[in-house]
Amino acid sequence: MSQPFRSADIRQAFINFFISKQHTPVPSSSLIPHNDPTLLFTNAGMNQFKETFLGMEPRDYTRAVTSQKCVRAGGKHNDLDNVGYTARHHTFFEMLGNFSFGDYFKQAGIAYIWEFLTADNWLAIDKTRLYVTIYHTDDEAFDIWHNEIGLPAERIIRIGDNKGTPYASDNFWTMGDTGPCGPCTEVFYDHGADIEGGLPGTPEEDGDRYIEIWNCVFMQFNRQKDGTMLPLPAPSVDTGMGLERISAIMQGVHGNYQIDLFTHLMDAAAKILGINNEQQSSLKVIADHIRAVSFLIADGVMPGNEGRGYVLRRIIRRAVRHGNKLGAESDFFYQMVAPLVAEMGTAYPELVAKQSVIENAIQKEETQFAKTLAQGLRLLATELEGLQDGDVLSGEAAFKLYDTYGFPVDLTADITRERGIRIDEAEFDEHMQAQRERARDAGKFDVDYSSVIQVETPTTFIGYEQLHDDNVNIVALYQDGKAVDSLAEGMEGVIVLDRTPFYAEGGGQVGELGEIRSASGVFEVQDTKKSGQAIIHYGVVTMGEINAKQVADAQVLSSIRSASAKNHSATHLLHAALRQVLGSDVTQKGSLVSSEVLRFDFSYDKPVSPAELSKIERLVNEQIQANAPACIENMSIDKAMDKGAMALFGEKYGSDVRVLTMGTDVIVDGKQQPFSIELCGGLHVQRTGDIGLLKITSEGGIAAGIRRIEAVTGMNAVKYIQQSEQQLSELAGQLKVKRPEVAQRVRTMSDKQRDLEKQLERLEQKIASAQAANLLDDVQTIAGTPVLISTLSGVDGKSIRTLMDDIKSKLPDSIIVLIGDKDEQLALAASVAKSVMARVKAGDIIRHLAGELGGKGGGKPDYAQGGASKGDNSVTVISALPAWLESQLG
Repeated sequence: MSQPFRSADIRQAFINFFISKQHTPVPSSSLIPHNDPTLLFTNAGMNQFKETFLGMEPRDYTRAVTSQKCVRAGGKHNDLDNVGYTARHHTFFEMLGNFSFGDYFKQAGIAYIWEFLTADNWLAIDKTRLYVTIYHTDDEAFDIWHNEIGLPAERIIRIGDNKGTPYASDNFWTMGDTGPCGPCTEVFYDHGADIEGGLPGTPEEDGDRYIEIWNCVFMQFNRQKDGTMLPLPAPSVDTGMGLERISAIMQGVHGNYQIDLFTHLMDAAAKILGINNEQQSSLKVIADHIRAVSFLIADGVMPGNEGRGYVLRRIIRRAVRHGNKLGAESDFFYQMVAPLVAEMGTAYPELVAKQSVIENAIQKEETQFAKTLAQGLRLLATELEGLQDGDVLSGEAAFKLYDTYGFPVDLTADITRERGIRIDEAEFDEHMQAQRERARDAGKFDVDYSSVIQVETPTTFIGYEQLHDDNVNIVALYQDGKAVDSLAEGMEGVIVLDRTPFYAEGGGQVGELGEIRSASGVFEVQDTKKSGQAIIHYGVVTMGEINAKQVADAQVLSSIRSASAKNHSATHLLHAALRQVLGSDVTQKGSLVSSEVLRFDFSYDKPVSPAELSKIERLVNEQIQANAPACIENMSIDKAMDKGAMALFGEKYGSDVRVLTMGTDVIVDGKQQPFSIELCGGLHVQRTGDIGLLKITSEGGIAAGIRRIEAVTGMNAVKYIQQSEQQLSELAGQLKVKRPEVAQRVRTMSDKQRDLEKQLERLEQKIASAQAANLLDDVQTIAGTPVLISTLSGVDGKSIRTLMDDIKSKLPDSIIVLIGDKDEQLALAASVAKSVMARVKAGDIIRHLAGELGGKGGGKPDYAQGGASKGDNSVTVISALPAWLESQLG
């Protein structure tokens, strides 16, 4: 055939070539991996054949060829942040692959590579531009390349174990720690001497001159747990070649974004935005992201707040932000779907079939994001005022933008990176962790649908008696707060039933999870709430379509129900134990009950001592061990109060109430009564022994006069104790003592450390004093004023302050600037005599110096201090201080 140049022609040529070699063409699998929890998205051509390679899914063919859709934009495999800034990173790409399942092996695999790349009737690439790599011990592959293909030995590069352990190599592929694996051979294309970069295996290999275009994996071993490599009975071949990379070579361009497919998409984006296509990074982002977004939506992913939906939302919003940079003033990104369909619709007909669905989903997300983007950009601009290249944006500021105003942190990072500013990621992560600890454990959605959906029809709750009902009626469906007739696959929404076994959030217990199935689809219930007298089920359609007025099967997730019930019952026992140990003035101020943890807030004006916590925990577990029945009765509110039942914080009760009685009898105020008796509409165990075990994990104050206890029960408690035991054993081993002796050894070491720190402090002060004796020799005169600027090695801020007092008495009417340099941190201090303060102030000096060093500081006109991390520019900044002082004093 004639030499193909268009990407579509190259894709088809690859498929045609391997069909001519008796390969079966197999359609691309979905971007949503089938039955593979290890992957967020399909990211390689072999994903759909994983079970075949493992011998668990035989096929009726032994040779296959594919052009596989791939996404790398979330989880472990994530190229999102690099897109637009490099020549070859993409969120979506196509992997051309040929596979042998126990059929041909190295000889034919290598021959096919060479023929397709170099034969005149296929790609006809200049052979002198091709280099290959092999695993360093794979002499068989070397012989095939050298003796049969005729490749000179100097163009065959052996790559060893360059990742730290045996078989950890760029040229040895593994499916995991165990299982099928084997050496691989890779083909590299030389773009020419005018491009920087070196051959693979050299220090310059990350350059752009030599680019990998084909990877051929020879699966010939089955790695055992002990590292033994056993030969596979049927060695196989798995190859991949990126369509974008090979298209760049065939079209005579260096970067992927210069190929026809991206040029056309970037031209379309530029036209929509009313600008010229000058290969702007933002145009590259838009062209790349429309592919990932469109294919993900076509495969059933919808923008959301969790998992794949969240990644999709991030990609859309990143593209919109880059359109904003280029001048977009309204929704534009959805208009890119039509140009994409024109480019790729023939090869991927699902784009054509789902075009309107894709456009609508993108436009809806654009509109929703517009408000967030406009506000976030203004707020971020304010935060960046005064920051320059090399500065750091505080993690607190980035978190505030994210948490309070909904501005995605990846967009913040994108914008700051363009200015050479980095985010304090450690500080941001600290704030995120704190937020997670405050958040409701089972909360998954930003929208409180119970506050926006008004349902007049009451729902009958049948969950006390059963977890399942196969004959419920779908009363209504809602999406974004509006009633709809149906919800299609991938859509988030709300279902209202005439009756339900799902417990709605209340009494501190989170809403239940599970499934609602109809004849036409499956709805995953991800939260359950109340709306008036109705119970609403929020979630997503995972299969087919759900229609209003259908009969359905409602099934609560039993494992979550059981664990939540244990935690809920345990909070009642915990409340009673708290009142016994701390006094009857203790009252509940809030609670959270999920399947993982229980949290109990109560009024108390001081910390609960360790001894008191131990007693509380022991009392609860005694009741658990007693295995007394959990008795539930319905009665009038008056009768319940007469019986001694406590009402729970924040709950509203009608004339008839549900009373939970648990535990053995105890004497309270001279009267015998059950250990715990409270009003509660929640879900509970049948006997206290069902809880298994309670372990308090933390206690602390959350507000004035309010304390919080967190605890775990059942197997979660067992797991917590086992982890604690393991940590204690490891600590005892490190200290070389028995476990009961760990605490005393730690106390001894702590006392010794304090003594050593005091000795070190005294020594540092002596060192500082010794250095001070020579400091007066460094005094210089600037604009008629004596000035001392000195950097003291090994001196911290405290010693600097002591030293400053000594020097001031010896240098009246002067300016003194001392910099302590210890542990890569700089302590800054400045003193300015009263006679000089009219011209320059100590606070000005420190603010200038700290600012130049990337730190913080300030103070009074006569004395100020600050600090900064030591950096590459520290010496330069300090050396320039005299000139700055002269400009101020002059």
